[in-house]
Amino acid sequence: MPLLKTKAILTHATEHKYGVLAVNTFNFETIKWIVKAAERENVPIIIQFWPGLGTYIPPETVARIAVPLAEKSSVPVAVHLDHSVSYEIAVSGIRAGFPSVMVDGSSLPYEENVALTAEVGRAARVFGVDLEAELGHVGSGANIDDIVNTDHYTNVEQARDFAERTGCDSLAVAVGNAHGAYKQTPNLDFGRIKAIRKILSIPLVLHGCSDIPDEQMKEAVNQGIAKFNVATEYFRAFGKAIAANIDENNSGDASTFLDSLEEPVVDFLRAKIRLVNPNGYAIK
Repeated sequence: MPLLKTKAILTHATEHKYGVLAVNTFNFETIKWIVKAAERENVPIIIQFWPGLGTYIPPETVARIAVPLAEKSSVPVAVHLDHSVSYEIAVSGIRAGFPSVMVDGSSLPYEENVALTAEVGRAARVFGVDLEAELGHVGSGANIDDIVNTDHYTNVEQARDFAERTGCDSLAVAVGNAHGAYKQTPNLDFGRIKAIRKILSIPLVLHGCSDIPDEQMKEAVNQGIAKFNVATEYFRAFGKAIAANIDENNSGDASTFLDSLEEPVVDFLRAKIRLVNPNGYAIK
């Protein structure tokens, strides 16, 4: 199946009331397993990469692995660069071959966020690349203030103005979610999600989806979130699989050992995919 645009997948998800898992990756196996899980569940998925891991694996290497695997998949797969905090990082992601990028100006004052996002948007449109932006600020789950302080949340009144002035293709919202492990259980602001969904036509994105309670994840789908970012739980599942299989690796064959991690990690992903698909969508 041809590589699909992120916007096309998310627009379809919004219209058909299902969520799309967007999973952060860091090597060949973690990319391959994302595709395999989606194929087994027969739903679309998004492979994404955080530029902060660029010292571990170059972004262009990730794109060169992920794009061909997406093109060969039996289900729609998109490839996305996550959390570019500057114009230079976002544009370097476009140059590296990512068909979709996020620019994150959420820590900037509102007008500066608008200006940065619009600037990246102009470059993205030249190359036919989709653009995700963020309004409000999704902070760290280790900081309770980031989770509960509504001053960090997406301003509903600003959302329409932001989308119109930046031309972003999807919008990440701050509604009580945060990145990394949560210090306390989050309580998503569904009223805010509903209000933003009502005034915007573009797909909505929820970052920090690791460890959000299952019922809240399902409700977020039904209130209009289309893209659900997962990194912490995926990497944790990878680590747990290593711990469970390390004593069995007596041959010293690294490739065989990595293969032994596939099924438990794919099983984790399939469960997470089903969680954000509460209405049972499947490709016909």
